Amino acid sequence: MRLGVDCNICDHTFTEGEAVVGDRVTLQRRRLPDDVPLEDDACVGPKATFTNDPFPRGHHRPATVVQRGASIGANATILPRITIGTHAMAGAGAVVTREVSPQAIVVGNPAPVTDYAVREPPGTGRLESRMGIQRLRPSQRPQETVLTGGARLYDLPRIADERGNLTFAEIRQSLPFAAARYFLVFGVPNRRVRGEHAHRQLQQFLVCVHGRVAVRLFDGALSEEVCLDRPDLGLYVPPMLWTTQYKYSPDATLMVLASDIYREGDYIRDLDEFLALQGGT
Repeated sequence: MRLGVDCNICDHTFTEGEAVVGDRVTLQRRRLPDDVPLEDDACVGPKATFTNDPFPRGHHRPATVVQRGASIGANATILPRITIGTHAMAGAGAVVTREVSPQAIVVGNPAPVTDYAVREPPGTGRLESRMGIQRLRPSQRPQETVLTGGARLYDLPRIADERGNLTFAEIRQSLPFAAARYFLVFGVPNRRVRGEHAHRQLQQFLVCVHGRVAVRLFDGALSEEVCLDRPDLGLYVPPMLWTTQYKYSPDATLMVLASDIYREGDYIRDLDEFLALQGGT
């Protein structure tokens, strides 16, 4: 076993011979297999269980990794071949069946993403949840809302008569850029997450034309969440802003206008790379 410094290994805890435990790790009353490394500042609650083989009669034991700063609540069950990302959190009793992205909070069975941990206040390094905060006051117009990283909400025109409703946006007029392409996202199971990347130069304009979807904005220090739930509400996303779309309603259709054609090199898909480019940690 390799044990880091300043760890808190509680009573009735068993670690197998080749277990790797980083610095400042808290491990409470459980068995730690030797193929589940715990990186620095991780925390594993009482009776959390790592299932380390999807085929119990086999001999291969694929590793599960708990990355730095991640927390696993009491009685959570973690399936094999899963990475619990940096500063992610699996709630008490969660059954984690797929990879947990950095900073994501998952609860339930099977455990979907319900929120994200954010840095608050800036510079402290402390990660907390903003679950339940009202993002837009009922009396507040979208244009009055200052969003993280230069993002903006647009209240688009709505024309209504006995024939139905119409909403629109004019290229080079009401939109902040000239669109080069569009794509639609629909039929997303409400437990799934999309996005989880930033763009180096691309600008985007998001409209949920049907249903609703939550969009998380993260600039490397601050995080904010907005709900797109009507076709006359648009969200402008500038470059170098990490975005995640989740909490899709079953009928949600998300339209995205983009300032350029698809270029894979414009994507930043690794959060650590994004944080490095933003000067974060």
